[in-house]
Amino acid sequence: MATMTRVFVARLAGLSVFDPLGDRVGRVRDVVLAFPATRRRPRVLGLVVEVAGRRRVFVPITRVTNMDAGQVVTTGLVNMRRFEQRPTETLALAEVLDRGVQVQEAGQEAYEATVEDILMEPERGREWAVTKVYVRKGVPSQGGGLRRITGRRGETRLVDVADVTGLHLSASGQGAARLLESYDDSRPADLAEVIHELTPQRRVEVATSLDDDKLADVMEELPADDQIEILASLDVERAADVLEAMEPDDAADLLSELPQDRQEELLQLMEPGEAAPLRRLLTYDDESAGGLMTTEPIILGPEATIAEALATVRQEDVAPALATVVCVCRPPLETPTGRYLGIVHIQRLLREPPHSPVGSILDKELEPLDPEDTLGTVTRVLANYNQVCMPVVDADGHLLGAVSVDDVLDHILPEDWREERHEESDEVIRG
Repeated sequence: MATMTRVFVARLAGLSVFDPLGDRVGRVRDVVLAFPATRRRPRVLGLVVEVAGRRRVFVPITRVTNMDAGQVVTTGLVNMRRFEQRPTETLALAEVLDRGVQVQEAGQEAYEATVEDILMEPERGREWAVTKVYVRKGVPSQGGGLRRITGRRGETRLVDVADVTGLHLSASGQGAARLLESYDDSRPADLAEVIHELTPQRRVEVATSLDDDKLADVMEELPADDQIEILASLDVERAADVLEAMEPDDAADLLSELPQDRQEELLQLMEPGEAAPLRRLLTYDDESAGGLMTTEPIILGPEATIAEALATVRQEDVAPALATVVCVCRPPLETPTGRYLGIVHIQRLLREPPHSPVGSILDKELEPLDPEDTLGTVTRVLANYNQVCMPVVDADGHLLGAVSVDDVLDHILPEDWREERHEESDEVIRG
């Protein structure tokens, strides 16, 4: 225990966790605290560790034998039951850092501050407690940054936890910079899971701290109730901007959950070119090819070369499923297009000379979907022809969009599939 005397919580974020044999178990994502009414110092219950499969599990602090600048070492096996926060527990990174508090040091005037970090130290046995709080004078203002209270702007202090009031009390306007820093390397779906598990107030605070593009990516991965909750918390102009940044089919699905007058208000604030595809999507049944499709497939003219097509599908912002096919059409090359000619599969692109035109290698035998085709029909077509993406064409031969397998899975899985948790028989004991 000699090497484990003082640990700042923020420095644990992302550290690798190893078992006694030196095998990597996962990485630290948060620290679980409890604020007992009978004592001044918050207890450290354990660590939230992300293991293989992006599963977050709980490791009791009594099973941690070493924590230093580079790693965390535990004793024995890690219980793989998924971590679920209890009402009496507080997450240090997710809920405490960036929180506004009151500080009253002995012999000094009280001041408001923002929590930058917290220091934990071992007590008896292998138990730990929060002993100090690293604060920055000033509290977050509505426009971001700090509102000056006293002393030099942004002055920092390491104060005793007993001198801090409001450490475990949620307050409006709390920032989320520290939490988001610890998830910089996460995919939108993983960050969405973290946000979903927060309290409603904290969920909104964290989500709205993201920039528009990142928030749009995360919104696409959240359950509908969370999407509506977050969208309602935004001012109407920003809500319209986020909808513009979302994939058209996801944005249309979200709009369809809103009252008609709210839909129209947001559509009116969007750029006409961004609103028009959403208006078209909203005219289709949710479980039809038209309702499932995105209006932004990859589209090229027949004279485009193989090299151009490959450069297009390699673009980072193109979804993997959409990148499997190139739709070839007469101009204009935006949906709804001129006459649809056929598709080219990415594997065929890889086998042809780079200078050849895509119009010379069209697959014309694969019949496109009709916008009125049902979900069942779409699913059978994808399965029968081993496709992950299919074009949607109207009766006049205009390309309207494309349906990808991820759009179909979203509709054939149970409505609460994003919220399902694997249940294991083992119990996690912490308290």
